[in-house]
Amino acid sequence: MNESTTTDEAGSSLSVPRWVSGFKEDYNTILVREWSPYLGAILLVVVNSVLLLSGLFWGVFGGLKLWGDWFNHFIGLGAFLSIKEELENPLLQRISLMDITLILGAFSAALMSRQFAVRRPPPQEFLNAAFGGSLMGVGATLAGGCTTGGFFTPLMFQSASGWAMWAGLLLGAFIGLKQAPPLQEHHGFKRISPWLGFAVLAGIVWWATSWYGSEDTKLAARGIVILSGFAQGFILHRSRFCTARAFREPFMTAEGEMTKAMILALAIGIPVSSLLLQHKTVDPFLAIPPTFWIGALGGGMIFGFGMVFAGGCATGSMWRMGEGHLKLWVAVFFFAWIGSIFSAIAKKTGLMVRETDLDLMVDTTKVGYQAYMPDMFGGWGWVYLLSFVILAIWYALVRYNESTEKFTVL
Repeated sequence: MNESTTTDEAGSSLSVPRWVSGFKEDYNTILVREWSPYLGAILLVVVNSVLLLSGLFWGVFGGLKLWGDWFNHFIGLGAFLSIKEELENPLLQRISLMDITLILGAFSAALMSRQFAVRRPPPQEFLNAAFGGSLMGVGATLAGGCTTGGFFTPLMFQSASGWAMWAGLLLGAFIGLKQAPPLQEHHGFKRISPWLGFAVLAGIVWWATSWYGSEDTKLAARGIVILSGFAQGFILHRSRFCTARAFREPFMTAEGEMTKAMILALAIGIPVSSLLLQHKTVDPFLAIPPTFWIGALGGGMIFGFGMVFAGGCATGSMWRMGEGHLKLWVAVFFFAWIGSIFSAIAKKTGLMVRETDLDLMVDTTKVGYQAYMPDMFGGWGWVYLLSFVILAIWYALVRYNESTEKFTVL
């Protein structure tokens, strides 16, 4: 037989050639069915390794803060907060551009998988989003970054501040789950054609290649950022990879798959990035926040508490924005806005003003300093040992909790 039977959206039977059904099955396998979070973890490490090879690194909060700075100037708070008047173009600032293209990557993936829909939550969820997003802005300021720039990327750059924020995120998520109300159902509206997702992909490829081929060296470098940000958003959506779930779910449902995927990403990413750092592809201190240990731990606790109410971490919120979740649009707005306000206040009060320690030759603030573990331990051996011992203990506790539910709080 050369034909097979399928059904359309109205439920009517249709006869289509078998080869068409074969292409449709492959399409569904790759672009509709959910990817394993372990695959997502590996692909994210690959994308970030490419960034490192290009002398770049993954960040999120710096871009969101820039958006908040622009908004504060728009509503007349810029001068009062002493935010500089000459702000960078959001389409040219590296981290902002990566944030924008990450959302577009998730949007494209959501369209292709027929999972995009404008989702409106009950009114209470908007309040939770505003509250949680505001706390995330405060926490990210103190920690020197969100779950990306304060936790994941510092660990790729072998900074102890990443582990301090890790501890804070665990505590914050634990406390937040005890206080947060149950999540309420989101109501979706009409879905959009998946072909628009391919149009977005084509537009991104054109944008990146046109900039990459530019004689302007800054635009050429941004071409790589466009592609990497889009790839991150696409991967995050298809694998549903979410740092908030990695910290929240073991305490909430005892489900540990996302946590184990995060552990896998770190177990692969830490040694790979260390090899690149040893070959001096990028200066590690460019990505290490001066927040060890008070800022990283305290900021992590505040951020972890807030992300439970918001319904996602920084990247998790942004890829869900691309999927059409209005709650996460509100969360990211307040994350950016309050992050800008609190960052300005922290600078005016001297809390987050950077100074250079001439003895250690690192930047410091009142909440910590740049802690580079190879310098702290006098080599790489202890760095590897400490990192993998922590990852092994984390995995063992998560695996134990999956079987016993000893650590769940709900």
